Amino acid sequence: MSLEKMETLEVRVRDLVELVHELKQANGSLQQQLNLVQEDLSRQKAQACEWEEERVHIKERIEKVLEQLDSLESAEAGLQEVAHD
Repeated sequence: MSLEKMETLEVRVRDLVELVHELKQANGSLQQQLNLVQEDLSRQKAQACEWEEERVHIKERIEKVLEQLDSLESAEAGLQEVAHD
């Protein structure tokens, strides 16, 4: 093999080694970003679950208050009927 071909081959190998190194660094950076995004998504899902539980709890409380109001209205209507009789 001629000296020129050997030098060309060395340059190409060196460039490839550098490219592999750069790609590994980029991969590491992307992996860190992915981990951060996954952690954020996990937190958001947990928050959404908490909000859903709170929404259900509030709905139940409102339904109980409405039942109490209905009961109060029924009792008031019964008292008015007794008063008219």
